[in-house]
Order: sequence, then structure tokens, then C-alpha cells
Amino acid sequence: MARYTGPKTKIARKFGEAIFGDDKSFEKRNYPPGQHGNARRRGKKSEYAIQLMEKQKAKYTYGILERQFRGLFKKARAAQGITGEVLLQLCESRLDNVVFRMGISPSRSGARQLVSHRHITVNGELVNIPSYQLKAGDVVAVREKSKSLEAIERSLSNSSHVYEWITWNNDTKSGTYVSVPARIQIPENINEQFIVELYSK
Repeated sequence: MARYTGPKTKIARKFGEAIFGDDKSFEKRNYPPGQHGNARRRGKKSEYAIQLMEKQKAKYTYGILERQFRGLFKKARAAQGITGEVLLQLCESRLDNVVFRMGISPSRSGARQLVSHRHITVNGELVNIPSYQLKAGDVVAVREKSKSLEAIERSLSNSSHVYEWITWNNDTKSGTYVSVPARIQIPENINEQFIVELYSK
């Protein structure tokens, strides 16, 4: 399956929340998509449907395809700790996600593009793999030649999010992935236990 490139508002409406960030179109029509929209009667979802929905929400939120996501789950299950929490921590530790969290890009898809186009360094080395797993203490920075990019400048000037597990220096356009975030520090509205139950069947 190829990466989804269609209307993001349609996906957000499917889950009933703006999973891709601020979305004026979603605010206007925050009910499920489809011909009957708000008026359509929906029966009670099965346990499997709820679990599948949660997995899809996580995949769309982080921009990860099924094969990669299943690989992260296997890694989380083999690690110490609560599987669901470790899964989200692995998602948060991806380079594209941290670039997004640092405010270098206003969206994860934009962050993925910046990484792929070689605008980002990790510990001074160019890294163009969005799924690159960061370790505590890694320094993420905008490449010297890319510091004047208008898109990056605009994103940083509009960024107001502060995360305890990340530091950012706007003068050097670099930040540190200080530590793996605890579950309480991850703001995403995802019920990871449903995902664990789905994959454990």
C-alpha cells in the first residue's frame, strides 16, 4: 500500500478529531464524511472495529505504513516495559517526528520531506531516513545550507509547543533529543492498548 496523499480533512473526520493538526475545514464539518454525514445512523462498533480504528489512527498520525508499524510493534513487544507505551515511544523517537516536534516543520509530512531532501543532520551527520530512530542525547539540527529556507524560518516563527524531552536553540537551529518521552508527555489521543490487543490476536 502506498503512502496516503489524499485529503487530510476526510481522514480527520473519519476519526472525529484533527489528527493532522489545526484544520479549519475539519472545524466546519467535524462529523463523519459521506453522503449522509451527520444524519447517518451508525450501529455500535465491534471490538475488532474499535481496535482497527485505533491502529489506523496511529498510523495516519505518525505517517507510518503497515509493514513498518508492525515492525515497530514487534520491537516494542520484545523490549522491556509496557508494550503499548513502548510502541508510542518508538513512534515519537523517529527523526521525522522529532523534527516536527522541534517546530522545524508544521507537519509530520513536511518534516519527512525535509529529512528526505537532506536538510537535517543528526550529531553533525546528514541523515535522510525519516524513520531513523533517535537515541537520548542525539543532536538534531538544520543543515547549514538550509538554515535560510523560508519554509523552515516560517515554521519556527509560528511554533509555540514546548516539550520537556526536547531542547531547541533557535540561534543555532539545533536541538537535543534529551530523553525518551514518558506516556504522559506524549499528547496524541491514541489508546495504545487497543492496538496491542489487535496485534495479539
